[in-house]
Amino acid sequence: MADRVVTGSDHAGLQLRAEVVRIAREKGFEVEDLGPFGADSVDYPDYARKVAEAVASGRAKLGILVCGTGIGMSIAANKVKGVRAAVCRSEYEARMARAHNDANVLCLGERVTGLGVGGAIAAEFLSQPFEGGRHERRVRKIADLEK
Repeated sequence: MADRVVTGSDHAGLQLRAEVVRIAREKGFEVEDLGPFGADSVDYPDYARKVAEAVASGRAKLGILVCGTGIGMSIAANKVKGVRAAVCRSEYEARMARAHNDANVLCLGERVTGLGVGGAIAAEFLSQPFEGGRHERRVRKIADLEK
């Protein structure tokens, strides 16, 4: 069975979310897309919670959230215990978020990165494993902050 990625957005992230879903499937991931599925205004914390809880529960290995800037999604997703959500504006940040921080949720801003760059960032995030080693101690310290 392929690793599962769960995605969500608000109304400002619909196009980039569709691109992320396409890229994840192309890379062999099973994708659970949590919506929304229309252009009506929605509240980003609702979708951040759905995606974050899916990742924290183990239902999905990784999550990707999209809003206008990625900032609101990251703030909301990081409230869920076990989630390490990172806003990334470059492929390098996405690579480091996974490799060094074991980030399990990527937050993107469609209004900031656009489809091409946003898609490349998502592809990098999905391709990079956690390096472990010396970084494991630091990730454990992050988890300790939730206690």
